[in-house]
Amino acid sequence: MKRFILFAIIALVAGSFTNEARSQDAKRNFRVIAYYASNASNIDSFATDQLTHIIYSFCHLKGNRLEVDNKADSLTIQKLVSLKRKHAHLKVLLSLGGWGGCKTCSDVFDTEEGRNEFAVSVKELADYFKTDGIDLDWEYPAIEGYPGHPFKPGDKDNFTALVKALRAALGNKQEISFAAGGFPKFLRESVDWAKVMPVVDYVNLMNYDMVHGNTPHTGHHTPLYSTDGQKESVHACVTYLESIGVPRHQMVIGAAFYGRSWGQVANINNGLHQPGVFKNFLSHKIFDNVVNEANGFSFYYDDKAQASYAYNKETNVFVTFDDETSIRKKTEYALDKGLGGIMFWELSIDKKEMGYLGVIDAAVKGELVD
Repeated sequence: MKRFILFAIIALVAGSFTNEARSQDAKRNFRVIAYYASNASNIDSFATDQLTHIIYSFCHLKGNRLEVDNKADSLTIQKLVSLKRKHAHLKVLLSLGGWGGCKTCSDVFDTEEGRNEFAVSVKELADYFKTDGIDLDWEYPAIEGYPGHPFKPGDKDNFTALVKALRAALGNKQEISFAAGGFPKFLRESVDWAKVMPVVDYVNLMNYDMVHGNTPHTGHHTPLYSTDGQKESVHACVTYLESIGVPRHQMVIGAAFYGRSWGQVANINNGLHQPGVFKNFLSHKIFDNVVNEANGFSFYYDDKAQASYAYNKETNVFVTFDDETSIRKKTEYALDKGLGGIMFWELSIDKKEMGYLGVIDAAVKGELVD
């Protein structure tokens, strides 16, 4: 009996050390990825040492080639790359597309010639700027995205062929990632996950805008968990991808450094899940000046969704947003699940002091923030 107890204690201690080692390993490999859509001078205002990746947003197609659009964009990329002299761990990627930025993607990537010419151009830009890879932000292959942009069922297979062409051109040292819609139609119809994920390094899951400008009712635009009133969430997205074989370490979940507001929302359920008319996008850096108690807003937290929102019963305005609590919860979720990291849109709309990037960094380090 004593020997059994001794073995049990040894196993428990060994298991504790193993779990701690796994935890430390997960933190070492945890990505903190910022999309960046501002200019060269603005970047020095942010704590880029807290990032593992910066994705310059956006480059576009010119013919079949990836194009840096102008001199200002070129200077910004050079500035971002220069940060690697101070932060040797930092990787800088270029990004193709964005919402409204991939009008010709369906046609260009429909041919082997187009895909190969694009891949060669990515390699040439990487060699010129000394960047570390490419992020594909095609919104969206095979399903409707930006109004009027072409799409067709064949985009799904063409996307697979595209990432294979990129890997052949870039080799294994350059990173390849892509931005994925966090909603069911994209997850099921846009990407052949079994063929794509072995080729790319990771996927950036856009777990935001789950209610948006075309949604005629309120809701959480970036909830961590699903509720009876809203099925789309970070957890639902991660659970689905895991069920079809996508490795956790290749999933990077998304946070939003902005809120979205609706007007004409009835004073029912504090405005949540009610009809309304979309008003605007509110960046984190101006958010507190607009949405505050002095302006008539009351603040709420949905414990089930783990998402924050606000409602103004005088003006009937509803606002959904990530805040310090929800962003910390997302970061801890990604760490606890052994995911590949957390990304956000986007760095230049964060506060320059006491911003959300600092919340992510504290959560990764296990530090408490007042």
